[in-house]
Amino acid sequence: MTDLTISVAQFAAGTDVDENLVACQELIARAAATSRLVVLPEYSMYADFGKTQPDRSHAEALDGPFVTALRETARAHGIAVVVGINETDAGDERVSNTLVHLSASGELAGVYRKIHLYDAFGFRESDTVIPAQIDSPLVFELEGVRIGAATCYDLRFPEMSRWLVDQGADVILLPAAWMAGPLKEQQWDTLLRARAIENTVYVAACGQTGPRCAGQSMIVDPMGVTVASAGEREMTIASATIDAQRIADVREINPSLQNRRFTVAPRTA
Repeated sequence: MTDLTISVAQFAAGTDVDENLVACQELIARAAATSRLVVLPEYSMYADFGKTQPDRSHAEALDGPFVTALRETARAHGIAVVVGINETDAGDERVSNTLVHLSASGELAGVYRKIHLYDAFGFRESDTVIPAQIDSPLVFELEGVRIGAATCYDLRFPEMSRWLVDQGADVILLPAAWMAGPLKEQQWDTLLRARAIENTVYVAACGQTGPRCAGQSMIVDPMGVTVASAGEREMTIASATIDAQRIADVREINPSLQNRRFTVAPRTA
């Protein structure tokens, strides 16, 4: 494993897909100046949290214009990208809440469809989104670093992160649209630190910003120390280096992965 610099790049997506694309392209270009990987939020392609356009979703296929444009942006700037999109499904009126991993050469290198849908805090994501089948996790290698990815509400389920770590992940990426609200920022911070500490991994979380979402994108190290934070402002990037020696040192001090006595298995029903 080698050291790897990554960025989390936050903004507030809206109902104009073209405007969202321009914002993503700007953030990718800016992040490429310092980083080899940039993480953008969940629902970066289209977001309508206030349900102002209930009959529209602007979903696209993986080979649609939004992903195609971002593939070209990744290739042009030589940086890997993980970003959330609204993916169409020919057999269902609902969409998939999908993460795509784009390589620095512009290839569509991986996909993850959200497993845990946000039916909580008065919100029902399952009304418009298809719950994904539990298949294989999105885990990939970049410059010797093993990286896994999950989405927003997945954070509240510790077995999801452990599933990624069981596949060798040393870094967990978490694109999100973490809703603002009483105690929500504190829960976000606490859960990110917990997932990092209990798995002795880095966690790089990127949230949409206000007014509907909390922002507060951050990168947390395996001891739960926040090593980069974007605060609450829109179009803000935070970057940090994934330190291979830091992971090794923490795992020597805290060998919790070696000491575990339970495995993770999906529910059958």
